[in-house]
This record gives sequence, structure tokens and C-alpha cells, in this order.
Amino acid sequence: MTTTTTNPNPELEDSQKVHISLDCRSYDIIVRPHVIRDLGAQMVRGLGIADGEGRTAAVLINPKVDNYYGKEIYQSLKDAGFAPLPIVLVAGECYKTLQTVRRIYKTLYEKSVDRRTVIVAVGGGVIGDVAGYVAATFQRGLDFVQVPTTLLAQVDSSVGGKVGVNFENAKNLIGAFYQPKIVLIDPTTLTSLPYRERRSGLAEIIKYGAIYDADFYREIDKDVVGLLRLTSDYLLTAIARSCQIKAEVVEQDERELGLRAILNFGHTIGHALEALTGYHVYRHGEAIAVGMVSACLIGEEMGITLPDVTTTLTNTLSKARFPIGLDERLYINDVMALLGHDKKAVAGSARFVLLNSLGHATAGHEAPEAAVRSALLRQRSL
Repeated sequence: MTTTTTNPNPELEDSQKVHISLDCRSYDIIVRPHVIRDLGAQMVRGLGIADGEGRTAAVLINPKVDNYYGKEIYQSLKDAGFAPLPIVLVAGECYKTLQTVRRIYKTLYEKSVDRRTVIVAVGGGVIGDVAGYVAATFQRGLDFVQVPTTLLAQVDSSVGGKVGVNFENAKNLIGAFYQPKIVLIDPTTLTSLPYRERRSGLAEIIKYGAIYDADFYREIDKDVVGLLRLTSDYLLTAIARSCQIKAEVVEQDERELGLRAILNFGHTIGHALEALTGYHVYRHGEAIAVGMVSACLIGEEMGITLPDVTTTLTNTLSKARFPIGLDERLYINDVMALLGHDKKAVAGSARFVLLNSLGHATAGHEAPEAAVRSALLRQRSL
């Protein structure tokens, strides 16, 4: 059962812990300012060992993150008894490929790492997805630790055990379900993020409220601009609650055979937009924001989503200046063609997550082509 606890010691900084119960694969998500400084000790606890015991800690890290936090990360690992092995990776969706994975395999092979090695992902979602896939596959599985430093990764990709890479025009087509030993979320790392990166993560927070918890959604809506600017007192709670919602869903459906599919709200059209623009136009959360509006309009066409729900969502997204309309330069036929290649498609037919009401989503809806086309045409005018 998922639980969230706050730090009982008032002398310590505010913190929250979310526990994901998956039998022998259970782990904690720690949300605490400056927890990155305590990485080594937290890893020891997450791995259930006395100390690092000289284990190699292969740190897959973005160059900018390495510049900001590398020294204290490596020192923390050394202090805990680990032997750090930095592997600096250029981030970006275009690098989320099997070619990148192969280069990492080569480095690990040349360094003669053993099966006691720990893969540590420090960065955004691309770093986490690639590092997790490496951990799942190299030497048939290595221990894995997530240290997400972007808001998107903190509330989404670092939680739940989905890892993998893109293939051709299909996002996350090659991958695995592989749970980390611990997830360490440091909200202070968000201050170095550009505006669009913060907004990208905020889209996923909004999504969690929309699909699962109407009261949470309303709290987000009250201070969506403050959350975007990182000035809201609700930020740490919003991150922890997002993680808790995802954890509750994953506990019930780890391998996405049913309920977990609701987490894909907005992703069907969103992934298509990312692929059609070569991952260079939209940040992930921006594409998902457009996709959430698409899903609401499709739901309206099918008589499942009420127009008031669509209006509420678009108003919240507009406050944070998300794109909500469909770019007229994108051909609807191209979008439709890609939908059949979505990994959630069945027999070449896309499946959509739709909102029955605010805070309640259902998955697996096969939308008629006419309904999808009509919704996308309407979205062009927004």
C-alpha cells in the first residue's frame, strides 16, 4: 500500500516520502530539498547494504547537471564507500536511442564493471529512461537508482519502472519494466531549469489531478502560476502527491494491463506531435498539454467528456501559457497515420484515455476516425 509521510523532526528541512509496494521490488521516493548532497548515504539505505563496499557507481549524467552538482555527488558517493564512474551523456530526445545505449555498454565493458555495479541516473527523463534500460539489460540486470533533476522526471518518468528508448518514429517502443532501488527528488535542482522545462513538468502534475483526484486538481489550479515560477508553498506537496498518485496506479497495475493506461492521458496525440516535429518543436509536457485537450475534444465527440471539463482544463493550461491548439502546419493525415504505430494501439487502431469527469479517467477507448478528425479540426481554432 502506498503511503506518504512527512519528516517528523522539525529541525530537519521539510521532506516527504512515498513508498511503492511491489513485493520484493518495493522502494521509497524521497522528496527533500538538498537530498542530492546525501546521495551516497541514501543509496546505501535503498540498496539495503552496510556501506558502498567499493561498488562501482556508474553515474549517467547530463553535462549541465554534472557542472552544477557533479562534485558533491561524486564526493557523497566516495564518502559512502562507492567508487564513482561518471558517464556524461548529452540529453535530448534525439539521443534516446539504441546507439546511445550501445556506447554506454561499451564504456561499462571497457571498465570491466561487475554485477555489483549500481547505475545512477542523474538528470531528466531521457537520462533516466536510457540509464534504466542499460541497468535492466547489462549483465542481465544491475541495481538502479533514480535522481531526477527536472520537474517532468521528478513527477513522471522516474517513478513506476518504465525504461527504454525510441525506435524509428515510435516513442519508447523498445524498453522494459525495471524498478529502481530508490528515487531521490531534490526540488532545489529545479531552480536551474529554463522556463519551458519547468512548464513541461507542470503539465504532468496537472494531468494527475485531471485523471485521478479532482481536489488535487483544484489545488493546482489555485496557484498554477506559482508552481510554474517555483514560488508556491504547495510545490513540494504537489511533487509528492503526483508521485503518490502514480505509485498507487503502478501498485495496482505494474505492467500496464489495465488501470495504469490512464497515465497516458494526452500521450496518444502528444507522442504523435513530438514524432512529427522530430522532437525539436515541443517539449514533452507541451505536447502532452496539446494531447490532453485533443483527448477532451475526442471525448466530447464520443459523448464521454462534458464540454465543461474541456473548458476547465484549457483554462488551467492557458494560465501557464501552454499551447492548446493544433498547429496548422501539421497535417491531420500525418497525425492519423502515426496513431496506428503508437505502442498502445491494438491491431493498428489507436486507443485513447478519456475523461469521464474531472478526476476520473478511463482507458482503452477506440475512437472512430471521424471523431478524431473532427476533434483535431476543432482544436485548430483554439
